[in-house]
Amino acid sequence: MKCTQYYPVLMTDKVSETARFYTENFKFQAVFEADWYIHLQSEEDEKVNLAILDKSHETIPAEGRGNGAGGMLLNFEVEDVDALYHQAQENGLPILLALKDEPFGQRHFITKDPNGVLIDIIKPIPPSPEFLEQFSPEALPA
Repeated sequence: MKCTQYYPVLMTDKVSETARFYTENFKFQAVFEADWYIHLQSEEDEKVNLAILDKSHETIPAEGRGNGAGGMLLNFEVEDVDALYHQAQENGLPILLALKDEPFGQRHFITKDPNGVLIDIIKPIPPSPEFLEQFSPEALPA
């Protein structure tokens, strides 16, 4: 299989509110917008996409229709996690995990969107010696 694009689709009953959350807080813009589906693209990298879909829409098979976007964690790797942390605080986003350095090679914090989807904002950092050996050489954080 040759994949040409990959992006998560959040199913919700708060389509507009969810799209607004990501555009106001994470520099996404709508590139397609209907009342039941909004496709978002990063203003900074066209390869970074996220879609919002009405959870009751007929295109969803009956088995999955009505289910929400819970139980998901979205990771965004960024260049300046400290600036985004301060921006999130200023914007009144819920901070579920305060900004911290992890021995496995991340400086990060966790917030959530209006659906309860967790959002982990990450800056890769050098891992501790105990975690360093678990990385393949090409995957080592800078």
